[in-house]
Amino acid sequence: MTDETTPAASPPGPQSPAKPESPPRSEPVGPGGILPAEHWAQQELVVADDGESALGESVVSSTASITSSVLNYRMLHGRRYHSEIGHASYWGSNDEAQSESLDLNHLAMTLACGQKLYLAPLEEDKVHRALDIGTGTGIWAIDFADEFPKTEVIGTDISPIQPTWVPPLLKFEIEDCTLNWTFAPDSFDYIHMRWLLGSITDWTALFAEAYKACSPGGWVESLEPSCQFQSDHTGIPDDSALGQWGKFFIEGGKKIGQSFTVLEDNIQRKAMEAAGFVDIQEFQFKVPIGPWPKDPQLNELGVLGQAVLESDIEGYILFIANTIGWSRPEIQVYIAHLRREVRFGNHYPYYRAKVVWGRKPDGA
Repeated sequence: MTDETTPAASPPGPQSPAKPESPPRSEPVGPGGILPAEHWAQQELVVADDGESALGESVVSSTASITSSVLNYRMLHGRRYHSEIGHASYWGSNDEAQSESLDLNHLAMTLACGQKLYLAPLEEDKVHRALDIGTGTGIWAIDFADEFPKTEVIGTDISPIQPTWVPPLLKFEIEDCTLNWTFAPDSFDYIHMRWLLGSITDWTALFAEAYKACSPGGWVESLEPSCQFQSDHTGIPDDSALGQWGKFFIEGGKKIGQSFTVLEDNIQRKAMEAAGFVDIQEFQFKVPIGPWPKDPQLNELGVLGQAVLESDIEGYILFIANTIGWSRPEIQVYIAHLRREVRFGNHYPYYRAKVVWGRKPDGA
């Protein structure tokens, strides 16, 4: 995987004919630069043909003791979300469609990191206990437990959506990472966290808890993406569906008191430094959306990136768009435009992501 400093791969030869520019808009722009829902209803929706569609319709194709309150899920416009317990807050759906997308995303992140589950310099004989914060479907924890069969692995989340058939030393627990952690100090040799943007109010407190739970000499690793699409070739117009995507999350984040600009604000490194970690290192990369890169690995990553998005666009954006007043039909119209832009492939979009890892000092 190329480093962020390396330009994105050049687009392949001829692309689909560029769609004519939309007529100048007269509708007012809302807070955060978000176009009103009426904008998308007024736009002509051109469906890409088979040659223009990168994936086409093929895309659309706990061991913990759980209390009844945890299973009392919330429903929003027919989609399922975690129950309201403690201070836990997450904007993504936790139903089957979203779980499938999250599993695809695990494959994408692993590929982007050179087919590695972690970048911290771990030594198998020194990692006796590992912790996965925000484990989601549990797929990363399962793969890690398979790679480290002698390591006790715990995956925590606010939703009990993990499988029950898992490696023998892996277990899942319901835990709200935004509260004081219940784990003993110095009890984990490696702590992993990923895709927590929009769900952490105090990142400094989060890494302070991780520092406390990490054993001296142990590592903590964090992977976070940007919520905004970019392009090195054509730019992403603000009034395009791709250009509006990040604005939904940034503005919606303000409504719920959460940040979606973790990468842009360098929050991971700052919070790690404040907690006391040393030997902090970073790896930045780009995730293409669509098979436009010439580089074979980036091309494969782009196919996965598009599959992750298209498999459940609604599951990602429904809650956050609802916070700014959009109805489900309005959101569906916007989603149709976004899918069309992705399949046309003439913007060469990608998003950035960053992995940051640091070590708790020996003797700390």
